[in-house]
This record gives sequence, structure tokens and C-alpha cells, in this order.
Amino acid sequence: MKALPETATATVTTEKPSRLINRLCKHWGHKFPVQHDEQQGEIELPIGNCRLQVAEGGLQVVVEAEDSEQLQKLQQVVADHLERMATGEALSFTWQ
Repeated sequence: MKALPETATATVTTEKPSRLINRLCKHWGHKFPVQHDEQQGEIELPIGNCRLQVAEGGLQVVVEAEDSEQLQKLQQVVADHLERMATGEALSFTWQ
């Protein structure tokens, strides 16, 4: 997975980061190249890359895209899907 020029990072508070990594990677694994284990995941989407990592207090999400427009779209797609995977848990994203 090559690094792309535009990057954004968010740390999401969750009690079940491994579960979110597993669910999102399995969900997208039918369509896109995915690698994951209990601690991390990598997804190669057509508009960019997404890396997930268990972090203190939650989940670190890093998205990379070719330009800022694609990056914003990728942030929204990843956030929407993670919120769906977090059944019963409210997630909050602050992208940097």
C-alpha cells in the first residue's frame, strides 16, 4: 500500500476497537484488498487507503487520498461505515 499525498487521522473513542476493525475489514473484504488482525487493518479503496489501529482508549483511523476532495469523501465513507459497524455505540470523529 503506497502512501498518498493527503492524509487525515482521527482517534475514535470505543470500548471495542478490535471488533470494529474486524467488522469493517470483513465487510469491505468482498470488494477491496484488505489485510487485518485483532490489532490493525488496512483497506485499499478506489478513492484511497484506510488504516485502522487499536489505540489507547479506542481506535486510530488514518485515511489517505490523492487530493483533498477525495480525502473528504473518504473520511465520510469510512466514518459512516464505522458508525454502522458500531451497533449500539455512538462514535465521534475529529479529523486532523
